[in-house]
Formats: sequence, C-alpha cells, structure tokens
Amino acid sequence: MKYSGSIEINKPIALVTSLFADPNSLKEYQDGFVKKELQSGQAGEVGAVSKMYYAYGKRDMVLTETIVANDLPASFEAFYHHKHMDNTMKCTFTTLGESKTRYDYAYEYTRLNWVMPRLIAILFPNVYRKQGDKWMQQFKDFVEKQ
Repeated sequence: MKYSGSIEINKPIALVTSLFADPNSLKEYQDGFVKKELQSGQAGEVGAVSKMYYAYGKRDMVLTETIVANDLPASFEAFYHHKHMDNTMKCTFTTLGESKTRYDYAYEYTRLNWVMPRLIAILFPNVYRKQGDKWMQQFKDFVEKQ
C-alpha cells in the first residue's frame, strides 16, 4: 500500500528541515509521541537505528527507525519496523521562495503482518493516509508558529 502527498509551509527551507530533523520536535506534531532513543550509529546519519515510543490511551507502540538516506535539506528516507508492519518514508523539501517550502512525502507499507492492520488496509485504506496527512498538517502548523 502506497500513498504520497505534499504540503506548502510558509517558512524557509532551513527552518523547516532543522525542525524536521530535531527529534525533540516530534512531540509537537505526532500524536502520542513519547520519546526517541538512539540504539546504534550516529543520530541523524545513514544507518542510525532508533526506537520510537508512542502512547495511545492504554496502548503503547514501539517502532524501530533505520535511516536509509539523509541528504537534508533536500531529502530524507527511513525504514520503520513494528511487530505488525513495516513501512518506508521518503521526504523531499523544495524551496519555493525566500520563506516558502514544499514538503513532499511518500509512504509505502511493505508488510502488514497481523489481522487488524490488514483488515484496516483492505476495508478502510484511507485510515493510514489520513494519519499521515494529519501529521503533515500538524507539522506545517507547528513550523509556521516558529
């Protein structure tokens, strides 16, 4: 399952990508984000592996992030593993003017290994897209307040 989109942010690319790269910013725009812990490698560099912790009510979720490519401020790519699914995220950033940036994103779910995620993907595929789009809008709102 794949989906992509873009959003225009009314801030310069340097600010947009610095906030994107800062793990402390994640709590500002990703619902349920608790913390990110580096497991191996150098933070932000290709090959770095981190655990990302989320809390959703009584449920906790832990993802493992592996950075595949980091060419910021131009682009970023990572692989995310969860016990029930795997996905990749590719982001590119384009300057549209002195204080405007386009953020393009593409997600691909490469493995859905449990009944519930599979059913959601089949019956309600927009659920995954809506969550990603929501986080992008929240990121835009967060950056534009800076």
